[in-house]
Amino acid sequence: MSTEVVMPQMGESIAEGTITKWLKKVGERVERDEPLFEISTDKVDAEIPSPAAGTLTEVRFQEGDTVEVNTVVAVLDGDRSSASEVPAAKVVEEPAKSEAAAQAQPPQEKSPAPTPPPPAAPPPPPVETKPAPAPTVQTALQKDGTIASADELRRTKSSPLVRKIAQEHGVDISKLEGTGLSGRVTKNDILSFIESGTAAAPPQRKVESVTPASAPAQPVAPPPPRPQAGDRVEQMTVMRKKIAEHMVLSRRTSAHVSTVYEIDMTRIARLRDEHRDAFYERTGTKLTYMPFIFEAVNKGLRKFPIFNAQVSGEQIIYKQDINLGMAVALDWGLIVPVIKRADDLSISGLARAANDLADRARTKQLKPDEVTGGTFTITNPGVFGGLFGTPIINQPQLAILGVGKIEKRAKVMTTEDGDDFIGIRWMCYFALSFDHRVIDGSDAERFLAFIKEQLEAGDFSV
Repeated sequence: MSTEVVMPQMGESIAEGTITKWLKKVGERVERDEPLFEISTDKVDAEIPSPAAGTLTEVRFQEGDTVEVNTVVAVLDGDRSSASEVPAAKVVEEPAKSEAAAQAQPPQEKSPAPTPPPPAAPPPPPVETKPAPAPTVQTALQKDGTIASADELRRTKSSPLVRKIAQEHGVDISKLEGTGLSGRVTKNDILSFIESGTAAAPPQRKVESVTPASAPAQPVAPPPPRPQAGDRVEQMTVMRKKIAEHMVLSRRTSAHVSTVYEIDMTRIARLRDEHRDAFYERTGTKLTYMPFIFEAVNKGLRKFPIFNAQVSGEQIIYKQDINLGMAVALDWGLIVPVIKRADDLSISGLARAANDLADRARTKQLKPDEVTGGTFTITNPGVFGGLFGTPIINQPQLAILGVGKIEKRAKVMTTEDGDDFIGIRWMCYFALSFDHRVIDGSDAERFLAFIKEQLEAGDFSV
């Protein structure tokens, strides 16, 4: 028996995935639950295990292809009979046409039945006949009464995220040329359309009809750079494109402001050195600076709940759970796994969770729900030597904390008698980027000052 391998749905809002790598070749044997191929989605990069044991006999999509969920991408143990070769050839040679036919078929099957009523309906006066067929044909009719083409129907069939962005910016998806499978409008398409300034076209027509002279000039996108002799051109990976889209969307959504504090981490460094060996023997995981920072942030988020909130239109949603996102640098990009209900964990629990998520992120073993639902993010560029940066907020969150390099520096200190002296201390810069739409600068200062107070006091149970 042959087994069909389908594109899995990696989360409720995921409508498609991009095949980034086939881990098995046609003709190779694969065991059940053995990694078969890698995919990349809006949420996570993951290895997809084989649903059954067998021989890979057919691959219907190549690396780099974006495929809708529940679409057959490969076949295991399939005997290539003449009956099976025909549909396979159609899928490989004309995937777009077969997809278009599949999606355009429902309106065509229904149109012959309601076609007689429309011609008969216009001549006679009765108007009551129009509401009856409207519900059955409305999905295939345009505003002028004509039947929408298959291309227009496919473009409107986009992911919930794309439709949400389009609705917020007043964009008609059916008017866009999609680059996704079968002409689907992807998130990159809608963001590029909005960035070009074309999204302001509908309201601009009204302005022009009243006061043409006052209509603002639309920004003109600069032409893309062209490679010169000796340049190396490399196609963006799927993850890199997703990161770029997310960063641009965040900059456009939130009013970014940053503040930087210098924090004395000497007591934390001593506490870590004192318990490092015993901690590893007891828990089986390394003790780093991050669990102490996580716990200090947890206390800060409970004291200042606006930093654990999200914006929905004109409402502010204060999240009950504290789900800490931790940025993990990979060789091929960046990912942010989430420690769920982090404030319920101890120092050892935070250390285990953080190290486990980081290890599985580097081996592409994360699940979709482990990279979603974050309420506050912490990034640590200091591991690479950076003193501090101004990180971009991870939407839909309202703030992100950047931790710089922890190193020995000279610091002016004061004795109990009021005498100043220079001491050698473990110092670190903490940079907080926050959304100025709903977070005031005074709140940001108090929040970061509270974290500074917690870390410099060093009162933690290891």
